[in-house]
Amino acid sequence: MEEKDVVKALAALAQQARLQMFRALVVAGPEGLTPGVLAQRLGVPATTLSFHLKELANAGLITQERDGRRLIYRAEFERMNALLGYLTENCCEGTSCLDPAPAPCTHC
Repeated sequence: MEEKDVVKALAALAQQARLQMFRALVVAGPEGLTPGVLAQRLGVPATTLSFHLKELANAGLITQERDGRRLIYRAEFERMNALLGYLTENCCEGTSCLDPAPAPCTHC
């Protein structure tokens, strides 16, 4: 993952509502969630939700898919794992500091 992409992803997550949305989508797994369900779970107005989902999508952290009349949002697990990998790539100067190392997300 390139540094500019890491900065963009971290900037997108550096806002409470977006972080909560992303975490809710991670918990939902590959099935994802509709905007209505997300808004209800998080208590976020639809217009605010739309703005924040757009920011997460622009950072590549979530995807959007149309299923008939519904939109389904999903966490982009490969991108999430790449971000985590970038952040921990040179952890402890290459020595093992986590025992055991956390496994990447397997939802993807």
